[in-house]
Amino acid sequence: MMPCVFTKRGGSATTKTNFLSPTREQSLSPERRVQSEKSWMLVSAGVDTFVFQKACKTVMGSRPKLHYLNGRGRMESIRWLLAAAGVEFDEEFLETREQFQKLKNGNHLLFQQVPMVEMDGMKLVQTRSILHYIAEKHRLFGNNLKEKTLIDMYVEGMLDLLEMIVMHPFSKPEDQPKEVVSMTEKAVSRYFPVFEKILKDHGQTFLVGNQLSLADVVLLQTISALEEKTTSILSAFPHLQGFSKKISNVPTIKKFLEPSSKKKPPPDDTYVKNVYAIFAP
Repeated sequence: MMPCVFTKRGGSATTKTNFLSPTREQSLSPERRVQSEKSWMLVSAGVDTFVFQKACKTVMGSRPKLHYLNGRGRMESIRWLLAAAGVEFDEEFLETREQFQKLKNGNHLLFQQVPMVEMDGMKLVQTRSILHYIAEKHRLFGNNLKEKTLIDMYVEGMLDLLEMIVMHPFSKPEDQPKEVVSMTEKAVSRYFPVFEKILKDHGQTFLVGNQLSLADVVLLQTISALEEKTTSILSAFPHLQGFSKKISNVPTIKKFLEPSSKKKPPPDDTYVKNVYAIFAP
């Protein structure tokens, strides 16, 4: 936010008094100095910066609102990440086709799709973009370009696997057992060996660097969803077992894993029917 600024007007003259000392002002990052100058420009233009800052705090400080069905789908990764960041959020569930149409008619959905998250004065769409924004804002996206790239690469791989899990409930009932076998085989032959090696070579609790990131959250979500279908899926992966236990005990994540949280249960027939009722052409 901008520094607090007093304004004093005498005729056409405007003077600035900043609470920040010259030493403190010099210590600001380039971005904060730009914000300070913007604040002074607003004063010079006759804008009441107290009112302006109060309005900014209202927008930036409000809780995110998630627009989706009352179920996992593509919103669940976003719920996991917000929870991991310790961010409280509200949800407005889509229950009818009319609600969805109203969002589309109101130009709230850039590409006529959900998930949509109202956050910081924006209406964010596209799952990966939403995840990136939240992770960057809450320091869950690495400390440099190399770390950000590794996190992005790991997450992209996991989201490919998660997509299979998301679409599984919409398969024909007679095909679902075979799909569980297929997902399990892909997880243990293609995906989990990669992350087992990463954790072994890295020698840290986390996948990237030495702090929690988006990659850790999405990996834990993926493991959790697959363990619901195949409880012994990590039996051949000791490093992933240790990872799962440690990340599950991160306080914010531990709270999200409690039954009373906003974590959604596995999709059932009612959820599937609602998806078709709302989105089917």
